[in-house]
Amino acid sequence: MTEATPVPLGTVERIWRYPIKSTGGELLTQVEVDHRGIVGDRLFAVRDGEGKFGSGKNTRRFRRMAGLLQLRSRCTADPGDEPQLLDPDGRPVADPTAYLRRYLGRDDVTLAREGEVSHFDQLPLSVLTTATLDWVRQAVPGVPVDERRFRPNLLVRTPPGTPPFVEDEWFGHEARIGHVSRIAFVRSSERCVMTNEAQQDLPHSPLVLRAIAKAHDTRLDALATVVAPGSVRVGDVLTLAVTAAGAATGPAAPAAITLPAPAGSA
Repeated sequence: MTEATPVPLGTVERIWRYPIKSTGGELLTQVEVDHRGIVGDRLFAVRDGEGKFGSGKNTRRFRRMAGLLQLRSRCTADPGDEPQLLDPDGRPVADPTAYLRRYLGRDDVTLAREGEVSHFDQLPLSVLTTATLDWVRQAVPGVPVDERRFRPNLLVRTPPGTPPFVEDEWFGHEARIGHVSRIAFVRSSERCVMTNEAQQDLPHSPLVLRAIAKAHDTRLDALATVVAPGSVRVGDVLTLAVTAAGAATGPAAPAAITLPAPAGSA
């Protein structure tokens, strides 16, 4: 078996978890990752009477429910328990289902735990680089942009000079986060109107999705599955594992980079 050559890609700058699908998430400094993804991520969703989940779009599985992004959610001590729902002012609500019915003006919605149908739009783990995020900011000057518009689980700081959409080079490779977790990059997310939606202090803007569509066919980030569970911490190094055989027959191996000093958590 050919030994893998580690290629450092960047450092984990922010970790996000979204306990209730399509609501604002919580910023963490450390989290456990299992084969489903970040523990507690999108484990709950707003479900309507037809079994569709609240989202920013209408599809076979999802129902557009305007205003969900103005709410936030956070896990309790046990990420497997029902999370707290926070109103637009950041206050926990006592009865999430009752509050959601009043807030959305619908009497058929409930806060539901994931069952047989996955709450994930695509794959369990989303990784976004600061190189790509900085490109979006430059593409839509005057529009406030941070990673919340794209709802990644991990924001990875890459060195100066890293090209935007560098995530595309990772597909087909496995990577290690720190010394424990191992993931496999598969493809990028296909972005939808949710990137334009207003949330907390970010205003609505159609320019965000328009710029990504024009430059990169609405694709942005790297989606991954979890190969080996473990812990992820802010400051962990993301390292690509490239074998000689894989580099010859699979995607081209990214060039090694020199990492900057880890940035502090926000």
